Amino acid sequence: MRGVDAWWFTVGFLSGRSNIKARTLYSNSNIMGKTQHPTSVPAVGEGKRGEQGHIGYLLRQAQTAHRQHMEQALADSALTLPQFMVLTMLMAYPGASGADLARVSLLTPQTVSVIVTNLERSGAIERHAHAVHGRIQHIAVTASGKQQLAACRSKVKLVKDELLSGLSAAEEKIIRRWLVRIADTQ
Repeated sequence: MRGVDAWWFTVGFLSGRSNIKARTLYSNSNIMGKTQHPTSVPAVGEGKRGEQGHIGYLLRQAQTAHRQHMEQALADSALTLPQFMVLTMLMAYPGASGADLARVSLLTPQTVSVIVTNLERSGAIERHAHAVHGRIQHIAVTASGKQQLAACRSKVKLVKDELLSGLSAAEEKIIRRWLVRIADTQ
């Protein structure tokens, strides 16, 4: 079998964003006597990447696109997306443990531990020993952390507004209820 020279060629972009619309694999090799032909991958919204796709794949595709938009919105801020999620959940659930923060932030405990250390180093949070249980640490958002979070929330609101544009309040409620039901079955 000969070596394969393959290149991914970006065919286009969607709506001025850096999302890849389609990719084509080109190969100039002859593997086991068979000539390789270009393979086209459909754009988002086409084929299995569209309404005909598996629901789990479509959820993952949407989540990935949303995460990318959130990261772009926060790119020039003081917080990364995971830091933003941890601070948001810490504001919503004051006194949450590291394990609780990991659970509600959808991150691993190890990742949250690193994030909490970095947020403490930057002055966004403070840790205090629990009054009764010495090994438990109480994590609190500082005034600086609240300011950083407020600045990020205005940027994130634009992403949320774009995500929900064109939906009525009733449609949004149905989607929210459906997403919660999916998460609650685990």
